[in-house]
Amino acid sequence: MTVVQNFGLSFMTRTFSRVRFMCFERHNVVRHKPFLCGLRSFGSDPDDSKRDNRSSDASFTSPPFSHRASLFGRRRSLSPLERVSQLLPEDTLTQEVWDLRDTRNLGVERLESNTENDVEQNCQNEWLENDEAASHEQATAHAYVFGEKLMCFEETLLAEYRRNRRVEFRKMFQLKEGLKIHSNWGLIAHEDIEGRPAGSTFHTSMGTPILIRRPSLEEFTLFMKRGPAIAYPKDASAMLTMMDVTEGHCVLDSGSGSGAMSLFLSRAVGCKGSVLSVEIREDHHRRAVLNYQRWRSTWSIRQGEEWPDNVHFFHGDLISAGSLLSGRGFNSVALDMINPHLALPAVVPHLHCGSVCAVYQANITQVIDLMEGLRCSALPLVCERIVEVQYRDWLVAPSLKKDGTFNRRKAPCEDDAESEPSEDTEDLTPFGDVPYIARPHPEQTSHTGELLKGINNALQY
Repeated sequence: MTVVQNFGLSFMTRTFSRVRFMCFERHNVVRHKPFLCGLRSFGSDPDDSKRDNRSSDASFTSPPFSHRASLFGRRRSLSPLERVSQLLPEDTLTQEVWDLRDTRNLGVERLESNTENDVEQNCQNEWLENDEAASHEQATAHAYVFGEKLMCFEETLLAEYRRNRRVEFRKMFQLKEGLKIHSNWGLIAHEDIEGRPAGSTFHTSMGTPILIRRPSLEEFTLFMKRGPAIAYPKDASAMLTMMDVTEGHCVLDSGSGSGAMSLFLSRAVGCKGSVLSVEIREDHHRRAVLNYQRWRSTWSIRQGEEWPDNVHFFHGDLISAGSLLSGRGFNSVALDMINPHLALPAVVPHLHCGSVCAVYQANITQVIDLMEGLRCSALPLVCERIVEVQYRDWLVAPSLKKDGTFNRRKAPCEDDAESEPSEDTEDLTPFGDVPYIARPHPEQTSHTGELLKGINNALQY
């Protein structure tokens, strides 16, 4: 009885292994002879090896492995043409399919003729070629400009990550040895950034691409450390236009805050001009000085030349700063204060005739108090205009399908009696063939402040 059971189990094992092997062969699962050796170990009959050797001589029409896939036991994905051709009879296949199969069988023969050492050597050569190609592509991706300096330590940089046309991460930092950039998308060591050109893309520890570049003056003022609220670039540019600041002017800036307006005025007046920045609070005064010095230091590292040292910060009250303003004349004045009408009597006598006094206020209620203060003080100032600067961001992007491809413009139907096809729509070229979608950005800039432009009209008095 035991002999019969052993014989039955041996017969069932051999039959099951042979059936499974035929199924695997039909579905292109069997790829290598080492796998066939694993199937032979199921049998206990010494004659099974001969039958297995005869069955292993059959030619397989499976797609060839890549060198990397042969080492790890993975097969490449089949193309749609190959998957469909396996389901159709051979007499219905076209010459294109037969050419594809011939190329595939040739690849299988070449793969089986190589030994394991040859495959491993070829795989290493393939990896080396890919690494060389990647390094060459990364080296040639940046267009070098004459005089451009590489990023170095102690320089202020800006890290940015965009996804789906939206800024997901943006951070300004100072490049220092031994530090890292921390984010929800991974880490980047500062040593990896040093010595690379600005505008390079680095991959974090999680594989996320982060763009590292130098910030502009507008971006520096937005991301620098601040105490009070700053004069935003859109308002600062409008104030510079109102004041008509040019190189060589002498400008008074009352209310240094975090130093944003002082930086814009410093660039406007240039090396020949000067800016007097007054701040009543000591902590705000220190913050403005530090931000100004930080921008000057990073500018000298970036450009190799000094930023003009034309801003003189003063800690004190402008209302009682008569000794500070004595003997000075200003081409224009920028006031960013809570009660500017209290400081105007001390400022207007030092303002050139016909010059502009630009006042930045947080809300329209403060503007009303300013107008009432001007009426009561009877100062020789003419209020020319009161404006609010607004920016409206837009999203403009090509129309996409659900699969990520571009939509195409379609010519009008010929059967449509109401619209006749024109000559422009009949011959569509690749340029102008993709429709675009334009709509206001969902995240608009909110209210920042009111601007008042006053002109010194002292001669009529």
